[in-house]
Amino acid sequence: MVIKMREIMKRLTVVMEQEEDGGYSVYVPELPGCASQGDTWEEALVNIKEAIELYLWSLKEDLLSPEEIGAAAG
Repeated sequence: MVIKMREIMKRLTVVMEQEEDGGYSVYVPELPGCASQGDTWEEALVNIKEAIELYLWSLKEDLLSPEEIGAAAG
């Protein structure tokens, strides 16, 4: 079974919060430690997509099975 990163990314929850001093922080509850930020909503969204890709890539590099990678996506 092959799980494509884009398919996993479509199933993840992204939480974006506006910071009091400007900008946005963003994180993915299903991927512990996967977080980013940006000066604008759009920049934060681009940054979290990159963070998700890197997070999933690191799981793959750690030789997790496709089932474990899928479980990380919920």
